[in-house]
Amino acid sequence: MDIISLQFLVFSVVLVIAFYLVPKRFQWWVLLIASMLFYSVSGIKNVIYILITAASVYGATCYMQKISDEEKAWLAANKATASREERSAIKAKNKSRRRWVMLAALLLNIGLLSWFKYLHFTIAQINRILTMAGAEGIHDTFKLIVPMGISFYTFQTVGYLVDVYWKKVEAEKNFFKVLLFTSFFAQVTQGPISEFKQLTGELFKEHTFLYKNYSWGIQRMFWGFFKKMVVANILAGYVNDVFANYHSYTGLTALLGALMYSIQIYADFSGYMDIVCGLCEVLDIRLTENFMRPYFSKSIAEYWRRWHISLGAWFKTYVYYPLAMARWNQKLGRQAKQIRRSFGQNVPATIALVVTWLTTGLWHGASWGYIAWGGINGMIIIFSMWMEPVYAVWKQKLHIREESTGWRAFQVLRTFAILTVIKMLPEVGTLRQGFGLWKRVLTNHTIPASFHQLMPFVTEKKPFLLAVAGALLMLAVSLIQRRQPVRQWLEDHTNYYVRIVLYAVLFIVIVYFGYKASGMAGGFMYEKF
Repeated sequence: MDIISLQFLVFSVVLVIAFYLVPKRFQWWVLLIASMLFYSVSGIKNVIYILITAASVYGATCYMQKISDEEKAWLAANKATASREERSAIKAKNKSRRRWVMLAALLLNIGLLSWFKYLHFTIAQINRILTMAGAEGIHDTFKLIVPMGISFYTFQTVGYLVDVYWKKVEAEKNFFKVLLFTSFFAQVTQGPISEFKQLTGELFKEHTFLYKNYSWGIQRMFWGFFKKMVVANILAGYVNDVFANYHSYTGLTALLGALMYSIQIYADFSGYMDIVCGLCEVLDIRLTENFMRPYFSKSIAEYWRRWHISLGAWFKTYVYYPLAMARWNQKLGRQAKQIRRSFGQNVPATIALVVTWLTTGLWHGASWGYIAWGGINGMIIIFSMWMEPVYAVWKQKLHIREESTGWRAFQVLRTFAILTVIKMLPEVGTLRQGFGLWKRVLTNHTIPASFHQLMPFVTEKKPFLLAVAGALLMLAVSLIQRRQPVRQWLEDHTNYYVRIVLYAVLFIVIVYFGYKASGMAGGFMYEKF
């Protein structure tokens, strides 16, 4: 179901009415029915896969919880008679049993994700090797359609699975509650990837209709529709043109296309988050926030703590930390300290970062472009980590104050420029084409003589100027949000009728310009991940 369709608006209205009409103890059932209906629109076959994920994780977590409960009961019953060795043996045996259960469920679900998302890519790489060896390649006759949101709901349920194994949370005994956690419509296609405690705490509590939640939620939905339908969708046409024809444009035009892409992808993804978070706010449900003004970041590492926050937190918890703290990695770090203390301290983190970022790139897309994109992000973060003592010395020598406005502005602009260049790489097509775009930007320095030569893809200036004005408005809103929520600022600084006029104008702009742009731009960009 398209989030920016009339169908979704009708779905949302019916959902809100039904949600507040039923007794509060049944509200989560309304969410489950709505989620399964929302997901079934993508195809009944897809529902089967999400049911497999929910059922396998439910069965595995309940069985692990049973093992833990039995162990706890045995230890309590034999506290006085069991020796330390017996208690240790029981704990080790049960941990091994829980590990095998966890690994089986993990293999099934990561296997499903890999089958749908990476099979064609894997076969292509095998065929490349076979061709180089003079052998016949594999005939790729598989016709696979990636189930909607499989990357997001798989990671979310895997996190819950591992948390139960680590005994961070207790297993949920009600299968239908696990199914709702897996399939909640607001986040199943693009996230956020929520922790079990946080999301279930919101889904299963009793909800009361509050006018402020309704008002603020609708306002946020309007803002999300504006970002997606006006800014992102208008820019999408220009960006697609530049990326498809970069070889025939000047380097400056190609660079402007990359700049527009950075704005487009932020407006697109954060616009989605505003729409679904706004609807959830109407329902008195708080989703995990996925953005915190990422383009104000002063480093690449900070940017990834503020962009797609839930994905970064997932990789940090379930990939980075387990690798960084693994015994073999810590042992390697201790050995490296014999060369130099700082060297040994950075080795475990470096190894974990390499794996984390290559995996992050592969998660985003089955292509060498995305793998290279992830690797480059990781290399920059690792280089900055190793060079931190050197930076500190030079900042002292040059009398650079971290708090100064000029230095912070330089850091923000530098980070945005680096991110813009990196973002180009996987989005043009193949990795070769991505490097071709880089080459065009860096080597073709022809200065266009007119606006038309600079931006030949702009055939009508009115939509372009509207997209620019929208981007500037997004910047202004972000600046206000650094101090307080913009909705609170509007309540404090404007009266009711002024706000009505503002949202009426926003509605007209969305309908008049956004509707036309939506027909050319397609769906949300992160749906493909």
